Amino acid sequence: MSRVPVAEPLTVSAVLLDLDGTLLDTVPDLHAAASGMLRDLGRPELPLDSIRSYVGRGIPNLVKRVLSASLAAAEDASPPPQDALDSFRRHYAVENGRNSLPYPGVIAGLDALKAMGLPLGVITNKAAAFTLPLLELSGLAAYFDVVVSGDLLPKPKPDPMGLIWACGRMAVSPADTLMIGDSVHDFHAGRAAGCHVFLVPYGYNEGQDVRNLDCDAIVPSVENAAQRIRHRTATQIKNSA
Repeated sequence: MSRVPVAEPLTVSAVLLDLDGTLLDTVPDLHAAASGMLRDLGRPELPLDSIRSYVGRGIPNLVKRVLSASLAAAEDASPPPQDALDSFRRHYAVENGRNSLPYPGVIAGLDALKAMGLPLGVITNKAAAFTLPLLELSGLAAYFDVVVSGDLLPKPKPDPMGLIWACGRMAVSPADTLMIGDSVHDFHAGRAAGCHVFLVPYGYNEGQDVRNLDCDAIVPSVENAAQRIRHRTATQIKNSA
């Protein structure tokens, strides 16, 4: 798929969105939890920008990256030390949602998507124990028809399993679905599922510039994404068959 020109709205039947780095800036909470974990382990804390660069593959990989102060730690398939993981989760249960905020244009964008009658879903690698409270605390939960957390299915992003499962729950084809994310993992998951893909340039991309990816569009906000699409209704699908 090539990028969609602004003058040609993309027609879709549903929209899936990433959570951390796309809808919410959750780094302040993650940094507080990581700092608590490092204090528990008697280790020096890391700056917030380091934590920002490590986000993207779920909490176990975040813990490994924090402990090694390296992005490459996520390439090691071994789990993080259990005491560190338990400590992080304990602190994050307290910090989750305290300082996370929607990015500019998120609320207006979600309102516009709902006004179009589009079913919406969240696809995140964050565990359900943190995803669901975060959506409630941030006021975003009511927007979504389906939530796929990182531990719901056997394979998280960049595997397409969660996107395909969500499309099934919403009774739409992946080919008629738009994935909006902020990272290379969202891009690869969306492409592998057969979805259209919009990417925002402001999120957690693990040091990779998403503007180099062959997505359908780079959008400055979720609100802008909503302005570039229209709802393909069931009647339109039937008539085009």
